[in-house]
Amino acid sequence: MDQFDVIVVGGGSAGSAVAGRLAEAGRTVCLLEAGGRNDGFKVTTPGMLAFTNPKTNYRYETVPQKGLNGRCGYQPRGKGLGGSSAINAMIYIRGNRWDYDNWAALGCTGWGFADVLPWFKRAENNVRGADGFHGGDGPLCV
Repeated sequence: MDQFDVIVVGGGSAGSAVAGRLAEAGRTVCLLEAGGRNDGFKVTTPGMLAFTNPKTNYRYETVPQKGLNGRCGYQPRGKGLGGSSAINAMIYIRGNRWDYDNWAALGCTGWGFADVLPWFKRAENNVRGADGFHGGDGPLCV
């Protein structure tokens, strides 16, 4: 039977990043994911609408909503490696600086823009190169 130092449940963006960082630190890691590899062309090609495929999307819906005249709200959620990030048309966008600074002002210590910017930069491999706001040698190509 295989043994691991850590088991990470869920291979979405966060789970995959955590598993990767733990492995880089020398831990043996088991990453469990209910879906598949998400390496088909509908996932790897921008705009191919992977969010319509039940193999890559759990396709959750709300109960009927009074404010929607009884209609259900569609809640796409990614299934497989990459999670919902694998089905979002390959869009990368950070939150607004004000949001992070407001969270910090409301008591979320460590969540101000200046606090999270180094982590964004560490993750990025910006095609235009590194600068004061973007990284140049991270695992995420943007």
